[in-house]
Amino acid sequence: MTAFPPDSKAAFSALYPETPGPLTHGLADHPLLTLEALVHLAHALPASSVEYNPALIPIGIAPEDTPKSNLSIEETIRSIEENGSWMVLKRIEQHPDYARLLKDALAELEDVTRTKTGAMLGQEGFIFISSPHAVTPFHFDPEHNILLQIRGEKTMTVFPKDDERIVDPRAHEDFHLGRHHRNLEWRDEFADVRTDFRLLPGDAVHMPVKIPHWVKVGSAVSISLSITWRSEWSYREADARALNSLLRRAGLKPSAPGNWPHQNAGKATAWRVLRKAGLARGD
Repeated sequence: MTAFPPDSKAAFSALYPETPGPLTHGLADHPLLTLEALVHLAHALPASSVEYNPALIPIGIAPEDTPKSNLSIEETIRSIEENGSWMVLKRIEQHPDYARLLKDALAELEDVTRTKTGAMLGQEGFIFISSPHAVTPFHFDPEHNILLQIRGEKTMTVFPKDDERIVDPRAHEDFHLGRHHRNLEWRDEFADVRTDFRLLPGDAVHMPVKIPHWVKVGSAVSISLSITWRSEWSYREADARALNSLLRRAGLKPSAPGNWPHQNAGKATAWRVLRKAGLARGD
């Protein structure tokens, strides 16, 4: 089963790696992505790889304020239409069938990614199962990501990744040092610079590294597959951010890492040398 038809792959090539934008895919009817199949997957994964939360929460919420569900994993999936929850099955590649699904889908794009950002590293997959009207709070992620809509409707709302009014540089730096959760502070004025991508089954969206976004599900149950990878370019961005934190603590005002194709090699190498020598820490 082909994941990305030729026109979608061409669109991805034009967008990658820095521009969010719409794609299409061919996995909406894949047998591994039905609710029944996902019940079995949830039981097969380690407990730490299954996260589930109440669905009707604010766009901006601190992780410690997120309420917890009192349903079991199976109860959550089987009653997802009416229980007001959202859940994510993390690192689905831990299961061999889903590992093949992820590997095959990403392999279709590798000739595009390799020429721009190098090898696809750290390949991981995530499946989101959401009740109607569920909200995934405002956040960013460190991976290259394509979100494939399998069932239902979802709107992905994204914001400029380099607007420091939206994400302070210190939030980037602290995130890469393990001092900041992926959730971000939300202010209503951010909505003025949003871009909405409405996703139906067969639709997908390319999400660049660290692009701020939040998600709202439509009036029916939603299933989405997120296929992600890292690259040497994305790791260098992360290490450059970490070095910036060190420079900032020394009283300097470091510039943000450069956008692609800038490789941020100097700062990344400096951080790696300092870390290896035990002279740089995240605290």
